[in-house]
Amino acid sequence: MLILAIDTALDACAVAVLDTRTTKLLAHESVPMKRGHAEALMPLLADVMARSGIGFNDLDRVAVTTGPGSFTGLRVGLSAARGIGLASGKPVVGITTLAAYAAPVVSESGEHPIVSAIDARHDHVYFQVVSGNGTSLVRPRVAPIAEALEAAQFGAPHLVGNAAGLLAARWPADAPPASVDAQPAPDISWIGWLGAAVDPHTALARPYYLRAPDAKPQLNAVPHAQSAP
Repeated sequence: MLILAIDTALDACAVAVLDTRTTKLLAHESVPMKRGHAEALMPLLADVMARSGIGFNDLDRVAVTTGPGSFTGLRVGLSAARGIGLASGKPVVGITTLAAYAAPVVSESGEHPIVSAIDARHDHVYFQVVSGNGTSLVRPRVAPIAEALEAAQFGAPHLVGNAAGLLAARWPADAPPASVDAQPAPDISWIGWLGAAVDPHTALARPYYLRAPDAKPQLNAVPHAQSAP
């Protein structure tokens, strides 16, 4: 299966083409950035596809991160993935950033739980906890960091995600020690692998926010005029 993976949810703009038959990335690129995904993505897509040696019509599936993450960044990746899927007639699947962070650790974690954590600002994190075999222990949610630290009850964990360092800095002294892998964005290759494994009918390519956007409508705003039917 040939998978095009796209990630613009957090602090990177990343694209990869994965060939699951050979277990190799035909081409990939990940550029660290906090802003500017909209300007960077299309040239990056064109470059990676050219280096992969295949065309969009050769793809079997497109996988894209759905969040949690930057509201603007998410829509950049989702719009591109949907456009490619529509033009090529290929299914588009969504992968959460929390799952993408946990994926490379699940296969090697053994008995240790995995806490995926993403900075939600204001002393909050988006997080989820899974066991070493991927079974859910705490479903994805946004919560104060203090609540995420309660994951210490599950034993010595792997802390992954861009907020792993935040949790590690406040990890309870009397709790089992945690290992820390604080990456600014998930590994793009694992977005491809998860994209190959999920069901297109349930892994939908739509924003996965966990909370409403910070922007609020103005209560006193003048409504737009509506055209007559």
